[in-house]
Amino acid sequence: MSQPLSHYRNILSIVGGIVRVRVPSGDGQPTPARFRDIASLRKANGETVLAQVIRIDDDVVSLQVFGGTAGLTTRASVRFLGHPMQVTCSQNVLGRAFNSLGEPMDRGPALTEDRRVDIGGPSVNPMRRVMPSRMIRTDVPMIDVFNTLVESQKIPIFSVAGEPYNALLARIAIHADADVVVFGGMGLIFDDYHYFRQRFLDAGVFAHTVMFANLASDSVVERLLVPDMALAVAERFAVEEGKRVLVLLTDMTAFADALKEVGISMERVPSNRGHMGDLYSQLARRYEKACDFHGAGSVTVLTVTTMPGDDITHPVPDNTGYITEGQFYLRNGQIDPFGSLSRLKQRVIGKSTREDHGALMNTMIRLYAGARDAQQKRAMAFELSKFDEKLLRFGDLFETRFMDVSVSLSLERALDLAWETLAECFEPQELVMRQQLIDKYFPGKKRQRDEEDSTHDLAS
Repeated sequence: MSQPLSHYRNILSIVGGIVRVRVPSGDGQPTPARFRDIASLRKANGETVLAQVIRIDDDVVSLQVFGGTAGLTTRASVRFLGHPMQVTCSQNVLGRAFNSLGEPMDRGPALTEDRRVDIGGPSVNPMRRVMPSRMIRTDVPMIDVFNTLVESQKIPIFSVAGEPYNALLARIAIHADADVVVFGGMGLIFDDYHYFRQRFLDAGVFAHTVMFANLASDSVVERLLVPDMALAVAERFAVEEGKRVLVLLTDMTAFADALKEVGISMERVPSNRGHMGDLYSQLARRYEKACDFHGAGSVTVLTVTTMPGDDITHPVPDNTGYITEGQFYLRNGQIDPFGSLSRLKQRVIGKSTREDHGALMNTMIRLYAGARDAQQKRAMAFELSKFDEKLLRFGDLFETRFMDVSVSLSLERALDLAWETLAECFEPQELVMRQQLIDKYFPGKKRQRDEEDSTHDLAS
């Protein structure tokens, strides 16, 4: 849509990061402002800043200013650009880092000649989606073995401040078997931004990674652009080039807090703990971008959601849980097997993974639950049985070998280690598993079977 080069100067108010300007349509023509379009504000000193249309009331348009309103007066002029916010999307964005306005922040060359695409578009038609059926390997045992990440899934990591969720996210980005990784950081301190970038460089994966970062020193409202930019780039790589794209976003609570700040500036009535009533739909618009496209690639969305005070009923994790297909709980440097859930894991476990995966997963969790009960009995000075002692030993090994987020194992090695751990603590008949699987995979039985097969081969 082409726009006239008209500048509008009738600014009514400037409150926080919100500017209200009167835009008369004139001659029966519609207003040149459209919802979510970008406008350019020129200050009295000639400096320009970008803003986004967030409300239209007759001829009064509300603009959300990026970069803050410092130095902005009612004498400024407004010009509407006629398109939404755009982001550069080409092969040249791989291996680059951009700020929350889509501008390079890595001292690399400008990409002014590269194609730009609109951000914040609609989600994909459900009829064009493919049912997920492929696993994304992360080399994190508590994910790969017990709560498998499935391609095109949308799933958050629920955590509290101080937990190593950034380290976990970086490890997943490094080890995930995805063609392209798109990282979006919101409210990051510079040390965290540098940590992610250096980890990607050291691991040799930065060449197929794109970074969008809103630092803590940047404007709060600019955080609202980061998820949309990351997801717009991810969709283009998935649809046009058939890539398997993994989108990593941290922290969605910072994103929700930015929404709250904008809502307060617009004098909207909060719904729950200061958050606006549209929090659910705002989060869903981003999460629903996860998709396995028919005849193309896929977009998988993995986010971090911090819970203030470890409160799962906080509006952000509470609303998130209704949108996503499970969650990972990160507590005390471990992924909690009881609070974590991947609702799509049954679509790949035992189908694209080893036949013993499902039974082994269920047995390990059942025995670890028994170990937790035995720990409570010991803490309350109850008498422990010999089987309780076995459970306690198993629980210690399980936490050390699998639950710690620093453990890195391939899926096959993790499954073998699970069998070895069971063999160290229990007899085969105590596992209550299919005898066929025990005969094939239990270490002692497996060794005996291999020896019998070797003897048979020699005899023949």
